[in-house]
Amino acid sequence: MRAIQIPAAGESLEAVDRDVPEVPRGHVLVRVSACGVCHSDVMPGAGMASSYPRIPGHEVAGTVESVGEGVEQWKPGQRVGVGWFGGACFVCDACRDGDFISCRVGKVTGLTSDGGYAEFVVAPADALAAVPDGLSDAEAAPLMCAGVTTFNGLRESGARPGDVVAVLGLGGLGHLGVQFAARMGFETVAIARGAEKEKFARELGAHHYIDSTADDVAGSLAALGGATVVLATVTDAEAMTATIGGLAPRGKLVVLGVPQEPLSVHAGAIIGGSQAVAGHASGSAKDSEDTLKFAALTGVRPLIEEYPLEKAADGFDRMMSGKARFRVVLTVD
Repeated sequence: MRAIQIPAAGESLEAVDRDVPEVPRGHVLVRVSACGVCHSDVMPGAGMASSYPRIPGHEVAGTVESVGEGVEQWKPGQRVGVGWFGGACFVCDACRDGDFISCRVGKVTGLTSDGGYAEFVVAPADALAAVPDGLSDAEAAPLMCAGVTTFNGLRESGARPGDVVAVLGLGGLGHLGVQFAARMGFETVAIARGAEKEKFARELGAHHYIDSTADDVAGSLAALGGATVVLATVTDAEAMTATIGGLAPRGKLVVLGVPQEPLSVHAGAIIGGSQAVAGHASGSAKDSEDTLKFAALTGVRPLIEEYPLEKAADGFDRMMSGKARFRVVLTVD
């Protein structure tokens, strides 16, 4: 099979031919049709993979090619996706509580096992999500990470329909977060840099727009009654903390992006209103499946740029440059 791998930590992507992998018990072989490029795909090259060479990619969409012994829930020909969640151990305390995304073993597609920059990928049966007919493979792929992260972050936030929910950032995650928030029935606020982005934000479904370069973000949120939730999709710690003053009583800043610098939050700013700052992981395979269903039903779609697998390095560079609008997807013929 054709594959794009990172041969060793610190090295660049390279195209190789590999044998189609064997399918162990409890696993599924997926023929890849599309694989999204995520900013987290820098991690294997940074030495964070469990072993090398490693095939990156954790936004996979394709069809079941074959199943290993003991697999009953998946059949050849089914359309499926594989995301960041690479399976659970089922024995740690988190798994026993049903919190599979917090599994202590930490199986991650493209880091602890080979990912989707290839014609085939093997994944544990519990890591698969069914893809509905209403989505193409190229549309489904980014929803397996960027999609489930924003969708699940919102539905687990405690916000209810009608509440003011702000999405900080209009990039790869944010443009999906705004769509999900609006379709979930929240009074949706988009926060981004520059007045020129307002038209786009409103096209995505935002009811309000705040230009962080010209407006007092916290004051603008407070004028709307305060945000029950701010979904922070950017990687700017200062921009995140600038929203805290605009939280409603018992409001929550939900952090999805990972800034280089630490968050700096004065305790007095959150004690009086009983507000919270919380991180949020992406979600399990079932969460991804729920994301795909909701997107298909409500018309949420990622904006994508497609590259053939052979040009994975170009697509990777495009995504990492921040110039992609808004997700890069590798397609496999």
